[in-house]
Amino acid sequence: MRQDGHVIHIDASEGEGGGQVLRTALALSMVTGQPVLLENIRARRPKPGLMRQHLTCVGAAQAVSGAQVDGATPGGQTLRFTPGPVRGGDYHCSVGTAGSVMLVLQTVWPALLLADTPARLTLQGGTHNPMAPSFHFVEQAYAPLVRRLGAAATLQLRRCGFYPGGGGEVHAELHPAGPEGLQPFDLTARGPLIGRHAECLVPGVRRSVAERELGVLRDQLGWAHDHRAIPVTRQNEGPGNALLATLHHAHVTEVFCSIGEKSRSAETVGEDVVRQVQHYLGSNAALGPHLADQWALPLGLAVWRSGRAARYTCTEVSLHASTNFQTIGRFLPVQFEARPLPDGQAMQVEVRPTGDNAA
Repeated sequence: MRQDGHVIHIDASEGEGGGQVLRTALALSMVTGQPVLLENIRARRPKPGLMRQHLTCVGAAQAVSGAQVDGATPGGQTLRFTPGPVRGGDYHCSVGTAGSVMLVLQTVWPALLLADTPARLTLQGGTHNPMAPSFHFVEQAYAPLVRRLGAAATLQLRRCGFYPGGGGEVHAELHPAGPEGLQPFDLTARGPLIGRHAECLVPGVRRSVAERELGVLRDQLGWAHDHRAIPVTRQNEGPGNALLATLHHAHVTEVFCSIGEKSRSAETVGEDVVRQVQHYLGSNAALGPHLADQWALPLGLAVWRSGRAARYTCTEVSLHASTNFQTIGRFLPVQFEARPLPDGQAMQVEVRPTGDNAA
């Protein structure tokens, strides 16, 4: 990655090489006002280049910032994005497929933290997808941390959307940071366990699938469940299946999800969630691997704006996360440093302002 003049050049095939490089670059291009040229987008993926859900992210970013965009075509591997001022207001974004609307939301949310007025978004597409944060994760784990930075947000799940049908709908009301601006904070301990629960979404799928998946959590984790663990679904929400396990701690909530597909048995879905929960509980870290990755961007933004460092602990720093750290550092004068803690059970990530931005 390199910067020529005022345009930031990014080789999007470096590191993890997926769509997150695109989304982070779009978000921070809007935040900083710096144009970005991305090349080799998803070049090493089985289907390289921009897919429908990535183009929706580009379109949403273009809408909220009045950007000039070149190269936004299906399969395109080069994109130039030149943002204008970020504006609040009402926006409607439809993926048109079952692609994740939560990834679209996370693309524009950082920029809207610094807008002059609130934004109200209607997002249509997939709400519970493999390889993407679920609505429940964003609403219960990610959004509360953003609120603690000083920016109010309300998310509503109007309709679930699963692959391949899509058809989900999420409403989001996002407020910019308050008068004191974004305020970073340390998150190094999860705190005492306050509560835990599991639920299984099975619209258009036999109820016995949910019973089997929840039974795995009961047998292997000792989690009891009642009829509320299988929510009443609404029309046009399926077929689809998602198993969710939520841990509410004093300082953080973590949500673990596994998506059911035709090729996966109910027991496999349940065991996947069990592994995720056990991995998290086997560490004393505050954040699991996915939240550690996604928290980096809003925290880096708060560190930049405030000039104050902040830290968090996590179970691991994935290649996805380290690539995200590097991309953020191309736009913001902040530095990420990850190191293992002495007990060997967790990693600590410190985000520090650099240069003239340091307090």
